[in-house]
Amino acid sequence: MKLLFAIIPLAMLTAGCSQKAEHENPFFNEWKTPFGVPPFDKITNAHYLPAYEEAIVQHKAEIDAIIKNTEEPTFENTIVAFDSAGELMKKVSAVFGGLRGANTNDEMQGIAKQITPKLSAHYNEITLNQELFGKIKAVYEMRESLNLDVEQMRLVVKMYKDFERNGAALPEDKRNELKSLNERMAMISLSLNQNLLKENGGFKLIIDDKDDLAGLPEAVINAAAEMGAKDSLAGKWVFDLSKPSWIPFLQFSERRDLREKLYKAYLMRGDNNNEYDNKKLFAELISLRLQMAKILGFNNYAEYFTDEQMAKTPQNVYDFLLKVWEPALGRAKEELADMQAVVNREGGKFKIESWDWWFYAEKVRKEKYDLDEEQTKPYLTLENAKQGCFYLANKLYGLTFVKRPEIPVYHTEVEAYEVLDKDGTHLSILYLDPHPRAGAKGGGAWCGTYRSGSWKDGKRITPVVTMVMNFTRPSGDKPAMLSWDENETYFHEFGHALHNFFANGRYNRTARSVPRDFVELPSQVCENWASEPEVLKVYAKHYQTGESIPDELIAKLQNSLHFNQGFATVEYTAASILDIDWHTADVTPETDVNAFEKASMSRIGLINEILPRYRTANFGHIFGGGYASGYYVYQWAGVLDADAFMAFKESGDLFNQDLAAKFRKHILAENSMGEGMEQYLKFRGQEPTIDGLLKQKGFK
Repeated sequence: MKLLFAIIPLAMLTAGCSQKAEHENPFFNEWKTPFGVPPFDKITNAHYLPAYEEAIVQHKAEIDAIIKNTEEPTFENTIVAFDSAGELMKKVSAVFGGLRGANTNDEMQGIAKQITPKLSAHYNEITLNQELFGKIKAVYEMRESLNLDVEQMRLVVKMYKDFERNGAALPEDKRNELKSLNERMAMISLSLNQNLLKENGGFKLIIDDKDDLAGLPEAVINAAAEMGAKDSLAGKWVFDLSKPSWIPFLQFSERRDLREKLYKAYLMRGDNNNEYDNKKLFAELISLRLQMAKILGFNNYAEYFTDEQMAKTPQNVYDFLLKVWEPALGRAKEELADMQAVVNREGGKFKIESWDWWFYAEKVRKEKYDLDEEQTKPYLTLENAKQGCFYLANKLYGLTFVKRPEIPVYHTEVEAYEVLDKDGTHLSILYLDPHPRAGAKGGGAWCGTYRSGSWKDGKRITPVVTMVMNFTRPSGDKPAMLSWDENETYFHEFGHALHNFFANGRYNRTARSVPRDFVELPSQVCENWASEPEVLKVYAKHYQTGESIPDELIAKLQNSLHFNQGFATVEYTAASILDIDWHTADVTPETDVNAFEKASMSRIGLINEILPRYRTANFGHIFGGGYASGYYVYQWAGVLDADAFMAFKESGDLFNQDLAAKFRKHILAENSMGEGMEQYLKFRGQEPTIDGLLKQKGFK
């Protein structure tokens, strides 16, 4: 039965909740849990709305105190006071936002619909408040005379620009227009993501004839049987739209018609003309972003976004992507020819289609490199990948990880670890959430925080970090065994976790303030160590024998690292260009989304056998503001990570302690001290070129 929640009037909350409610709602009390982590075992859905309402009241009161302060605006009474405000809001939002992605339910989605417009209005009232902006502007204009240090100066500039970019400097009519746009965009983003969640969990390929499983590895078959049993379909095999389910099916199933059915279900998410269709909502969102950008003085949203990035302009993004696109497309066409040759040789009377790529790529991999993914999986268990990451952190930075079963978690599959620094002091808590949960967990993988690292009253507040993934589950008596892509993804997200462990600015706004096209450097650079023979020999151990991965298999893996890079780079770059195209175009709510997408991909010459990694209607990265106009950032950061790792390689020591210390200091810890390239130059001493990325992909 669904519970219905009434919104508590603000006046009641201002006076304070009842003592019983305060006592029972964990958000209103100090968390006396180990290391002050969220008490997941005590938080229920009933707690969120009252906590949010109280957080709004408290935050508003803190902002009002800044505004009503009759003293002259200063760095402390204005800038620091604003930076410190909203503590309860951060607390509630971190938990609710984190769980809404990792362990959600219909009730939570309903709460999100109720609270999102309230939060949007609340933040509009803050960011567009003229009295508050006036005080911040006053400090900004006198900043040179305040004897501020580098970090403090950066905080003042960032804060002023935040308000300016949010429209605080605009005339009243334009500010009011922005308020309406912001509130509507927030609701559309929420709806797009909720629709995608429903679509992700809304399709199942059910197989009841064992002959239809031809070609599938035993572990894949067993996992499908277990999924069937969980879905009350005992005796049947079920495949869904989570990557550990659909990708192995496309790689190995000999049933071409079923591969097509499953792939098209994945491809068409959000584009099924049903109640969860995203096309009209997306067109409206992009048209509103265009309006917002123009109000703020930009020609389009991509200009607005890139203005604060390392790329600086959409044209620079296009120029960069096309430098990668041309060699990648050429390589993809060579890969296609290799696969078509296999089809022809086997007597197939058809041309490769997009749903065939994984299947025939796997055949080419075996033929060219004598490598089958099933050969590496026994060495790449989930536990081994985790231990590989822990080993890397220990060798580079001296970190150790201690499992803490006493720490409350939000799901039985989640593990909690205490992270200790090289001197043995407490550094962070790390949650690991490895497996898919249909309908309850978003797709893909991500790293976030339930508490960001910060400082309060001269004391370090340590972070609480979470890694959320959707990796293959254990099956029968066998552990979870990862594909190489999943293994690299583990290292990738762990790199984000390291960034969160170490970020150490004194102020919330600037502690981890890096451009979006810099933020993937700490994650992607870790992927490089994953494939190094020296590292593989340590963590890639056979789950039955405990023996390290043999040199022969390492050699095959190394030789095949450039395999299928044309496909992988083309599908990613196509999606990046589609993203920028949307955010530079004159879109209206009536724009035909599919026609636009088709024209975009035709313009760059995308071949029919490859689709962009995400189609518009399921492009979750750009539904919110974080990666809108910014999906290119993974590739951009690839230039940085290739160059950064080369520094270690060139030193002759993969764990060079001097370089590791510089990387920790300038790239991971001191983000508050400079912009992206400034910090990179402090580490590397030179700007990177695209050559390293192209070599890394095997294009040069």
